[in-house]
Amino acid sequence: MMPVSSYVHALKFQKLNGVYDPLVRLSTRENTVKAALVDALSGHTGKVLDLACGSATLAVLIKQRYPYLAVHGVDGDRDMLSRAERKATAAGVDIAFSHGFADALPFDSGSFDVVVSSLFFHHLSRAGKTSAFSEIKRVLSPAGELIVADWGKPPNLLMRAAFFPVRLLDGFDNTRDNVRGELPSLIRAAGFSRADTLGDIATPLGTISITIADGKSRAAVSPPPVAITVTRGELSS
Repeated sequence: MMPVSSYVHALKFQKLNGVYDPLVRLSTRENTVKAALVDALSGHTGKVLDLACGSATLAVLIKQRYPYLAVHGVDGDRDMLSRAERKATAAGVDIAFSHGFADALPFDSGSFDVVVSSLFFHHLSRAGKTSAFSEIKRVLSPAGELIVADWGKPPNLLMRAAFFPVRLLDGFDNTRDNVRGELPSLIRAAGFSRADTLGDIATPLGTISITIADGKSRAAVSPPPVAITVTRGELSS
Protein backbone atom coordinates (compact mmCIF):
# COMPACT_ATOMS: atom_id res chain seq x y z
CA MET A 1 0.00 0.00 0.00
CA MET A 2 2.64 2.48 -1.14
CA PRO A 3 4.30 3.23 -4.47
CA VAL A 4 5.43 0.04 -6.22
CA SER A 5 9.07 1.15 -6.16
CA SER A 6 9.07 1.37 -2.35
CA TYR A 7 6.48 -1.27 -1.45
CA VAL A 8 7.32 -3.25 1.68
CA HIS A 9 5.36 -6.38 2.60
CA ALA A 10 3.71 -6.61 6.00
CA LEU A 11 6.62 -8.59 7.46
CA LYS A 12 9.12 -7.17 4.93
CA PHE A 13 9.25 -10.37 2.85
CA GLN A 14 6.29 -11.87 0.98
CA LYS A 15 7.38 -15.41 1.89
CA LEU A 16 6.50 -14.56 5.51
CA ASN A 17 2.85 -13.79 4.65
CA GLY A 18 1.84 -17.23 5.89
CA VAL A 19 2.87 -16.44 9.47
CA TYR A 20 1.45 -12.90 9.49
CA ASP A 21 -1.92 -13.76 11.04
CA PRO A 22 -0.65 -15.80 14.00
CA LEU A 23 2.18 -13.33 14.65
CA VAL A 24 -0.17 -10.35 14.74
CA ARG A 25 -2.64 -12.26 16.90
CA LEU A 26 0.02 -13.07 19.49
CA SER A 27 1.93 -9.78 19.57
CA THR A 28 -0.62 -6.97 19.17
CA ARG A 29 -3.69 -7.96 21.23
CA GLU A 30 -5.44 -8.25 17.90
CA ASN A 31 -8.84 -9.22 19.32
CA THR A 32 -8.95 -6.07 21.47
CA VAL A 33 -7.66 -3.76 18.74
CA LYS A 34 -9.96 -5.01 16.01
CA ALA A 35 -12.95 -5.12 18.38
CA ALA A 36 -12.35 -1.42 19.10
CA LEU A 37 -12.33 -0.66 15.36
CA VAL A 38 -15.47 -2.69 14.74
CA ASP A 39 -17.25 -1.05 17.70
CA ALA A 40 -16.33 2.39 16.32
CA LEU A 41 -18.35 1.59 13.17
CA SER A 42 -21.58 1.32 15.14
CA GLY A 43 -24.25 3.55 13.63
CA HIS A 44 -22.54 3.88 10.25
CA THR A 45 -24.22 3.00 6.98
CA GLY A 46 -23.09 2.77 3.38
CA LYS A 47 -19.67 1.72 2.09
CA VAL A 48 -16.59 0.90 4.15
CA LEU A 49 -13.04 0.63 2.84
CA ASP A 50 -10.47 -1.45 4.73
CA LEU A 51 -7.20 0.20 3.65
CA ALA A 52 -4.23 -2.19 3.55
CA CYS A 53 -6.63 -5.01 4.37
CA GLY A 54 -3.97 -7.72 4.38
CA SER A 55 -5.58 -11.12 4.88
CA ALA A 56 -8.96 -9.46 5.60
CA THR A 57 -9.32 -10.34 9.28
CA LEU A 58 -10.78 -6.90 10.01
CA ALA A 59 -12.92 -6.75 6.86
CA VAL A 60 -14.49 -10.12 7.70
CA LEU A 61 -15.24 -9.05 11.28
CA ILE A 62 -16.88 -5.86 10.03
CA LYS A 63 -19.08 -7.71 7.54
CA GLN A 64 -20.07 -10.31 10.13
CA ARG A 65 -21.05 -7.63 12.66
CA TYR A 66 -22.72 -5.28 10.17
CA PRO A 67 -24.00 -7.36 7.22
CA TYR A 68 -25.80 -4.31 5.81
CA LEU A 69 -22.51 -2.48 5.17
CA ALA A 70 -20.84 -2.77 1.76
CA VAL A 71 -17.28 -3.72 2.69
CA HIS A 72 -14.35 -3.32 0.32
CA GLY A 73 -10.71 -4.25 0.96
CA VAL A 74 -7.66 -2.88 -0.86
CA ASP A 75 -4.04 -3.97 -0.58
CA GLY A 76 -0.82 -3.72 -2.56
CA ASP A 77 0.15 -7.36 -2.05
CA ARG A 78 -1.59 -9.68 -4.51
CA ASP A 79 -0.68 -12.76 -2.46
CA MET A 80 -2.33 -11.21 0.61
CA LEU A 81 -5.40 -10.40 -1.48
CA SER A 82 -5.65 -14.06 -2.51
CA ARG A 83 -5.50 -15.03 1.16
CA ALA A 84 -8.15 -12.39 1.91
CA GLU A 85 -10.50 -13.75 -0.73
CA ARG A 86 -10.13 -17.28 0.64
CA LYS A 87 -10.78 -16.08 4.19
CA ALA A 88 -13.92 -14.18 3.16
CA THR A 89 -15.21 -17.20 1.22
CA ALA A 90 -14.57 -19.50 4.19
CA ALA A 91 -16.45 -17.08 6.46
CA GLY A 92 -19.36 -16.92 4.03
CA VAL A 93 -19.29 -13.13 3.67
CA ASP A 94 -19.41 -10.98 0.54
CA ILE A 95 -16.46 -8.57 0.43
CA ALA A 96 -15.04 -6.88 -2.68
CA PHE A 97 -11.24 -6.76 -2.99
CA SER A 98 -9.02 -4.54 -5.13
CA HIS A 99 -5.30 -4.26 -5.77
CA GLY A 100 -4.01 -0.73 -5.19
CA PHE A 101 -1.64 1.56 -3.36
CA ALA A 102 -2.33 4.11 -0.65
CA ASP A 103 -1.10 7.13 -2.62
CA ALA A 104 -3.21 6.28 -5.70
CA LEU A 105 -6.35 4.46 -4.61
CA PRO A 106 -8.30 2.91 -7.51
CA PHE A 107 -11.62 4.51 -6.51
CA ASP A 108 -13.61 7.58 -7.51
CA SER A 109 -13.70 10.60 -5.23
CA GLY A 110 -16.32 10.34 -2.49
CA SER A 111 -16.72 6.58 -2.93
CA PHE A 112 -16.77 5.59 0.76
CA ASP A 113 -18.55 6.60 3.93
CA VAL A 114 -15.85 5.19 6.22
CA VAL A 115 -12.21 4.21 5.77
CA VAL A 116 -10.66 1.93 8.40
CA SER A 117 -7.06 0.82 8.69
CA SER A 118 -5.09 -1.31 11.13
CA LEU A 119 -1.31 -1.24 11.65
CA PHE A 120 -0.42 0.21 8.28
CA PHE A 121 0.83 3.79 8.48
CA HIS A 122 3.98 2.99 10.46
CA HIS A 123 5.28 1.32 7.29
CA LEU A 124 5.27 4.67 5.47
CA SER A 125 7.67 7.59 5.38
CA ARG A 126 6.41 11.06 6.38
CA ALA A 127 5.79 11.83 2.69
CA GLY A 128 4.01 8.50 2.26
CA LYS A 129 1.74 9.16 5.23
CA THR A 130 0.92 12.63 3.91
CA SER A 131 0.03 11.26 0.46
CA ALA A 132 -2.04 8.44 1.93
CA PHE A 133 -4.10 10.69 4.18
CA SER A 134 -4.77 13.03 1.25
CA GLU A 135 -5.95 10.09 -0.87
CA ILE A 136 -8.18 8.87 1.95
CA LYS A 137 -9.69 12.35 2.19
CA ARG A 138 -10.37 12.23 -1.56
CA VAL A 139 -12.18 8.88 -1.58
CA LEU A 140 -14.28 9.69 1.49
CA SER A 141 -17.72 11.25 1.18
CA PRO A 142 -17.90 14.85 2.50
CA ALA A 143 -19.15 13.70 5.91
CA GLY A 144 -17.15 10.46 5.99
CA GLU A 145 -14.89 9.23 8.79
CA LEU A 146 -11.43 7.71 9.03
CA ILE A 147 -10.81 5.19 11.84
CA VAL A 148 -7.20 4.14 12.40
CA ALA A 149 -5.42 1.73 14.73
CA ASP A 150 -1.66 2.14 14.65
CA TRP A 151 1.35 2.45 16.92
CA GLY A 152 1.18 5.58 19.04
CA LYS A 153 3.28 7.50 21.52
CA PRO A 154 4.56 5.21 24.31
CA PRO A 155 3.40 6.45 27.73
CA ASN A 156 6.55 5.26 29.50
CA LEU A 157 10.05 3.87 28.97
CA LEU A 158 8.83 0.27 29.18
CA MET A 159 6.42 0.71 26.28
CA ARG A 160 9.07 2.64 24.34
CA ALA A 161 11.50 -0.26 24.78
CA ALA A 162 8.79 -2.74 23.76
CA PHE A 163 8.31 -0.78 20.52
CA PHE A 164 12.01 -1.04 19.57
CA PRO A 165 11.67 -4.32 17.55
CA VAL A 166 8.93 -2.72 15.42
CA ARG A 167 11.11 0.34 14.78
CA LEU A 168 14.02 -1.91 13.89
CA LEU A 169 11.90 -3.87 11.40
CA ASP A 170 10.00 -0.98 9.79
CA GLY A 171 12.63 1.74 10.06
CA PHE A 172 13.30 4.47 12.59
CA ASP A 173 12.41 7.21 10.10
CA ASN A 174 9.08 5.58 9.16
CA THR A 175 8.06 5.04 12.78
CA ARG A 176 9.20 8.43 14.11
CA ASP A 177 5.77 10.05 13.60
CA ASN A 178 4.17 7.16 15.48
CA VAL A 179 6.50 7.23 18.47
CA ARG A 180 5.97 10.99 18.73
CA GLY A 181 2.18 10.60 18.60
CA GLU A 182 1.92 12.76 15.48
CA LEU A 183 -0.52 10.75 13.33
CA PRO A 184 -3.53 12.88 14.41
CA SER A 185 -1.76 16.09 13.39
CA LEU A 186 -0.81 14.60 10.01
CA ILE A 187 -4.43 13.58 9.47
CA ARG A 188 -5.65 17.10 10.27
CA ALA A 189 -3.03 18.53 7.92
CA ALA A 190 -4.62 16.51 5.10
CA GLY A 191 -7.83 18.53 5.52
CA PHE A 192 -9.78 16.58 8.12
CA SER A 193 -11.76 18.78 10.50
CA ARG A 194 -10.69 16.78 13.56
CA ALA A 195 -8.62 13.74 14.50
CA ASP A 196 -9.09 12.55 18.08
CA THR A 197 -7.39 9.70 19.91
CA LEU A 198 -10.16 7.52 21.30
CA GLY A 199 -7.87 5.40 23.44
CA ASP A 200 -4.57 3.56 23.82
CA ILE A 201 -4.01 -0.18 24.05
CA ALA A 202 -0.87 -1.59 25.69
CA THR A 203 0.56 -4.57 23.78
CA PRO A 204 3.73 -6.69 24.00
CA LEU A 205 5.21 -4.54 21.21
CA GLY A 206 4.19 -1.10 22.43
CA THR A 207 1.16 1.17 22.47
CA ILE A 208 -1.54 1.05 19.79
CA SER A 209 -3.70 4.18 19.51
CA ILE A 210 -7.22 4.30 18.09
CA THR A 211 -7.82 7.54 16.19
CA ILE A 212 -11.08 8.79 14.66
CA ALA A 213 -11.07 11.60 12.11
CA ASP A 214 -13.95 13.55 10.57
CA GLY A 215 -13.63 13.85 6.80
CA LYS A 216 -15.54 17.14 6.67
CA SER A 217 -13.18 19.81 5.38
CA ARG A 218 -12.14 22.39 7.97
CA ALA A 219 -13.03 25.13 5.51
CA ALA A 220 -16.61 23.85 5.38
CA VAL A 221 -17.16 23.87 9.13
CA SER A 222 -19.41 26.75 10.14
CA PRO A 223 -19.78 28.01 12.80
CA PRO A 224 -16.28 27.30 14.20
CA PRO A 225 -16.09 23.78 15.67
CA VAL A 226 -16.78 23.34 19.35
CA ALA A 227 -13.94 21.83 21.36
CA ILE A 228 -14.40 18.09 21.78
CA THR A 229 -13.51 16.43 25.06
CA VAL A 230 -12.04 12.99 24.52
CA THR A 231 -11.64 10.45 27.28
CA ARG A 232 -8.24 8.82 27.03
CA GLY A 233 -7.03 5.63 28.62
CA GLU A 234 -6.39 2.05 27.78
CA LEU A 235 -9.23 0.17 26.11
CA SER A 236 -9.81 -3.08 27.94
CA SER A 237 -10.43 -6.36 26.23
